[in-house]
Amino acid sequence: MPAIYQYREYAAAGGLISYGASLNDSYRQVGVYAGRVLKGEKPADLPVMRATKFELVINLKTAKALGLTIPPGVLAIADEVIE
Repeated sequence: MPAIYQYREYAAAGGLISYGASLNDSYRQVGVYAGRVLKGEKPADLPVMRATKFELVINLKTAKALGLTIPPGVLAIADEVIE
């Protein structure tokens, strides 16, 4: 059954498509926050941040196994295509 997942790891493990926030970027933001707190800033004074980088990952091997054709325009905008 075709499905779209939130994290790229699902597409890498055989899922059809994933679209969601980049975990690497989110972890980097956590590190920046931790650094600011360790330097003495109060956590209550820090702004709320949200993800700014999103990734579209398409697994063509899974699409082929399901008999699906991904349009070339969608492949062109994908951040990663797994073949």
